[in-house]
Amino acid sequence: MLSIADLIQYRRKRERLIEMVVEVDLPTAYGHFKLRLYTSAPDGMDHLALIKGDVAGDSAPLVRVHSECLTGDVFGSCRCDCGNQLHAAMSMVEQEGRGVILYMRQEGRGIGLANKLHAYKLQEGGLDTVEANVKLGFAPDLRDYGVGAQILADIGLKRIRLMTNNPKKLIGLQGYGLEIAERVPVVFEPGDHNRRYLETKKSKMGHLF
Repeated sequence: MLSIADLIQYRRKRERLIEMVVEVDLPTAYGHFKLRLYTSAPDGMDHLALIKGDVAGDSAPLVRVHSECLTGDVFGSCRCDCGNQLHAAMSMVEQEGRGVILYMRQEGRGIGLANKLHAYKLQEGGLDTVEANVKLGFAPDLRDYGVGAQILADIGLKRIRLMTNNPKKLIGLQGYGLEIAERVPVVFEPGDHNRRYLETKKSKMGHLF
């Protein structure tokens, strides 16, 4: 007997589940990139890849796999460090002259924007970020990296230097055939509003700070 989750995992490893839709030029405040739009076949979600320079092959360019955080990435929320990590990664890729920022539509560690805001409300009542997700009926982290790994492979990547503080992300991508040549930390000093959030990610989710 197989579960639906087993079937999804099998398909993500064995079948091509992405389609490259369009590539455009994207100058930004953090650097100049090519922007590719990919669509995921199973759910119709759109994901984005910011590409700098010639990255195909075995030379291990910088890569950031970044899960969407509307509040942090767009509004500059101080409750997390997401926006800081995204913009720092873009600047690092620009400075190096080559690399990829993969922007995955996995808001709130996979629970979606509405539930993320409900989790925020629970945190205001005293729960931490993990306890809030569990209280809402979710696992602490529902993100999946299979589609992201297929996008990186489509770009031509085989070996990468992964910009992350999350060791589970290393395992998730290596499980789909990518070689992680190096983990590159993206760390900032905690602030008044995100100190507990970062401490929880370190103590309960194994993040490396």
